[in-house]
Amino acid sequence: MKNNIIVKNYKSILNIHDTQVAIKLVKDTFEDKLAEALELTRVTAPLFVEPTTGLNDELSGVEKAVNFKAHNTNASLEIVQSLAKWKRNALHKYSCNGIYTDMNAIRPFEELDNIHSLYVDQWDWEKVIKEEERTEEYLKNIVNKIYEVLLETCKVVHNAYPEITYDLPEKITFITSSELEKRYPNLSRKERENEITKLYKAVFLMKIGNPLNDGMPHDGRASDYDDWNLNGDILLWYEPLQIAFEISSMGIRVNKESLMRQLKEKNELHKLNYSYHKDVINGVLPLTIGGGIGQSRMCLFMLKKAHIGEVQVSYWDDEDVELFRKNNIHLL
Repeated sequence: MKNNIIVKNYKSILNIHDTQVAIKLVKDTFEDKLAEALELTRVTAPLFVEPTTGLNDELSGVEKAVNFKAHNTNASLEIVQSLAKWKRNALHKYSCNGIYTDMNAIRPFEELDNIHSLYVDQWDWEKVIKEEERTEEYLKNIVNKIYEVLLETCKVVHNAYPEITYDLPEKITFITSSELEKRYPNLSRKERENEITKLYKAVFLMKIGNPLNDGMPHDGRASDYDDWNLNGDILLWYEPLQIAFEISSMGIRVNKESLMRQLKEKNELHKLNYSYHKDVINGVLPLTIGGGIGQSRMCLFMLKKAHIGEVQVSYWDDEDVELFRKNNIHLL
């Protein structure tokens, strides 16, 4: 069953040409300000990796990466799903303190709707931290910096296009997944996100991955990059679609202790045979914090669009294309 949302009486604020110009403004502005705020150096990134390295992101652990064989060597390769683990390895290899990159991925398992696409583009970033910085306070400090960059980008876009306005608070609200469960025990996970985000407009939902009272986590998380006690999602209330809108997933990365605990929790101790996991256990890789920030989602939010297909070119079936066309939503 599709989860398409039809916005009644929708009319895009910007035409297709102006939208393309505005997309560049959004991306350039946010990228530059993020790099400055977090002291990041831009690096190039892979489109594919060898699965035997353990560097590919398995997301919640059930999604299957797109794979292919190299013709000349017959090597098996996978399209990256994100660069969560690759970036940590790159920080060690490049001897950098902080990096960011453009990540492009194909996720064929996505259920396509207004905010989900087969094509994923995001800013992936990572910073080296000290042992004493593996704290909730440090995590919140980084979240606040990212949120300030978001607000600054809103101002730039509004100045360029005064007809585009935003309803965001000066500060982002922090809440854990267990606190959210206690607050709305009878609601589904998604309904809880909608309720809290509609109330506060901007929320950082923390500690995602550990089981809640019903024995299941708030949302699926891989066992081997974020520490489930030191991670979270940035959620914004998106008025056009009336939903909580995830703009970023991020967190302080696993150390030896949290990696072992989470691998045991998900019955994935076999991953200790991968070079990446060995390097975490043996202290070869630096301690880091990092995350991904959706580029198309950022543009969707900033430009007040009704569908992610208005800001990126991807695949949509003929039925969806015609449905949205009839409702004045023209997919690229």
